[in-house]
Amino acid sequence: MATETRAFDAAKYFTTPEAQARLLNEALEEGDARFLASALGTVAKARGGIQQLAADTGLSRQALHKALSENGNPTIDTVLKVIRALDIRLHAEPGVARQPVHA
Repeated sequence: MATETRAFDAAKYFTTPEAQARLLNEALEEGDARFLASALGTVAKARGGIQQLAADTGLSRQALHKALSENGNPTIDTVLKVIRALDIRLHAEPGVARQPVHA
């Protein structure tokens, strides 16, 4: 007998603004563009879905699905529109200065 499986939907687990912020901060810390795109997609789904995001950003649903998938590679313009539409604030802070490695 075959095992029945269901698609995993991370959006179900990131329902609060605090959880969403932790996810996005982790993606930013990781420095992986695909992870950040996927995390933005997860937050968008948790906050009402891609259709609502499309209406709020003026971008098509298809473009958002593609850009915010785990294989997505959104432009900075798309990322900024999504961040604004989701009412998310990102900020920069200085990192720890790297010391040169001496042999």
